[in-house]
Amino acid sequence: MTLSGTAPARTGAQSLHAVLRVAGWTGLGLIAVAVALSDFLASAPADATGIGPLLAAPSAAFHFGTDILGRDVLSETLHGLSATVRSALPATLVTLVTGALFGFVAARLPRALASPLRGFMGILAAVPALLLAVLVIGLTSRGLAGVAAGLAAAPFAFVRAFGRAREQERATHSEYARATGISAATLLRRDLVYEFTGTILPAAARALAAVSIVLSTVSFLGFGAVPPHRDLGLMIAASKLYFLHAWWTAAFPALALTVLILFARLAAGLDEGERA
Repeated sequence: MTLSGTAPARTGAQSLHAVLRVAGWTGLGLIAVAVALSDFLASAPADATGIGPLLAAPSAAFHFGTDILGRDVLSETLHGLSATVRSALPATLVTLVTGALFGFVAARLPRALASPLRGFMGILAAVPALLLAVLVIGLTSRGLAGVAAGLAAAPFAFVRAFGRAREQERATHSEYARATGISAATLLRRDLVYEFTGTILPAAARALAAVSIVLSTVSFLGFGAVPPHRDLGLMIAASKLYFLHAWWTAAFPALALTVLILFARLAAGLDEGERA
C-alpha cells in the first residue's frame, strides 16, 4: 500500500518540477529579450538626468516614476537589469568551471589530493559567498566583481559536484566498468558527459541566481558596479536615502532583481542554490 502510494506522489513531484523549470526558463528567456533590447525598450539612455521632475511618483508619463536626478526609473531599471545580467553571465561560467566541473574532476583524483581539496573547499563553502566576494574584490579590483562573484559561489558548487562524482564512482556500473578493464580516464570522460548532459542547465540556473545575489549585494555595499554604470544593486543603494517618501525609486529595481532570481531558481526546479 505504501509503495503504490509513493510512485504517484513521486511522479506528481517530478511533473511539478518540470512545470516549474519550464516556467523558469521561459521567464529567463523573456528577461534575455529585455536585456538584448534594453536600449530600444528604454525611453531614455542610461543615466540620462533631467528627463522629468525630481522624484515624480508613477504616472502615465513615467510608469515607474523618476528619481532624485529626474531619471526615468523604468528606463534605468531596464538598463540596470541589463548591467546585472551582463555581469552575472560570465560569473555563472566561472562558477560552473571552477565549481561544478572542477569538483567533479577532483573527486576522481588520487585520495591524497582529493581529500584535502574537498576539505578546503568545504571550509570555503561554509563561509558566506558575499564575504568571499568582498575579499576577492579587495585583493583585486572592483572591475573584477563578476569574477569575484563567480569564485565566491564556486565552493558550494564544488562540494555538490564532488559528492555526485563520488556516488557515481561507487555505483554498480562503475565497478563493473573498472572490472572489465576500462581506464579511469575513459570512465571519467563518460561520466562527465552524462553528468553535464543531465545537470548543466539546472546547475547554470542555480549559479545564475547565486551570483546575481552576490553581485547586487556587493554593488549595494559599494564594492561592485562603478557609476555611471549602474546595476540593480547600485540603483537600490542610491535610493536608500529617500526610500520612505519615494518608494518607487528602490522598489522597482528590487522587484526586477527578485524576478530575475526567482526565474533562475524556478529554472533549477527550486533546488537549493549555491549559497550567497
